[in-house]
Amino acid sequence: MTSPRTIQWASAVALRLATASTHPQGQPLQVLFKSSITLFLLVVSACATAPSASPTSAPLPVTPVNVFTGGRDAPRPIEMGQSLWTEELTWMEVRDLLKAGKTTIIIGTGGVEQNGPYVAGGKHNYVLQTVLPYIARAIPNSLIAPVVKFVPEGRIEPTGSGHMSYPGTISLEPATYEALLTDIIRSYKTHGFKDIILIGDSGGNGTGMRNVANALNTKWAADSARVHYLPEYYSEDQWSYNFLKTLGITQINNTPGATPDARTDTRNGMHDDIYYEAQIAVQDPKLIRAEERAKVGLLNLHGVDLSPISKTIEIGKKLAEYRAGIVAKAFAASQQRLRGPRNP
Repeated sequence: MTSPRTIQWASAVALRLATASTHPQGQPLQVLFKSSITLFLLVVSACATAPSASPTSAPLPVTPVNVFTGGRDAPRPIEMGQSLWTEELTWMEVRDLLKAGKTTIIIGTGGVEQNGPYVAGGKHNYVLQTVLPYIARAIPNSLIAPVVKFVPEGRIEPTGSGHMSYPGTISLEPATYEALLTDIIRSYKTHGFKDIILIGDSGGNGTGMRNVANALNTKWAADSARVHYLPEYYSEDQWSYNFLKTLGITQINNTPGATPDARTDTRNGMHDDIYYEAQIAVQDPKLIRAEERAKVGLLNLHGVDLSPISKTIEIGKKLAEYRAGIVAKAFAASQQRLRGPRNP
């Protein structure tokens, strides 16, 4: 709102210009009159649109400046986060969890590869996102490292081989893969983790994990840290063939010359399996293209109906719990083997 004092000032200035006989630089009266009216209108317009403070409005609250002055030993200023994934925790939360005895870290290796016409290329990574929290809850005092998403998938050049023959696949050289794993493990040891678990969701991941575990356990023989490569995660009841039978699930391979009912991860020309699809669906049914398949009557696999998708998700959760039990048992055996009966 324009105040009376502002209008009075603008009027006085305009009148003074209008009544002058000549402009200081000799311009005619008509120009001065137009200038005075323009000035008056501009001032009044600007004042009318400018917000005015109400005399009764409360002052704006002052936000205190949040300055962190503590070092690595400073107390947390907020409550502890609840995630099991270290990448979702603050450094202070990881520090305090280590002090509280959570000194086991689980590192899962996945991969990006072709998986038939329905399943996203990050299949193994999504399976790990489902299963790893179950494993962490089955193994006391454990946390989860970020999934290692890139692994050897075949020759990169001059022409791709294996899964690298298919677009979207990402492959590492074995030496690169082992160097990556080594540095990840060394990082966790530096921070105070004592038991570092390695599991691989893809068959080609095992050799590198075994090599790294053996090399570091030899190097750290006099230290308290141990690396536990647990092949049982992948190899025990591979693809959960027997467990799926207990759920009434039998997958049929109609490929000419193939055994119709056999333990395999490739049937009917597809590198795909109920075992994988169910665990992935726990993360998001879109990753197995459930909606698109349902529209054209293809929400099934190897003779097994996947609808309703809620049923498939429940199968995925049961698989995760089953596999977590296998890993927990394998870890206990590895503790005995690497640390002895006293398990220090």
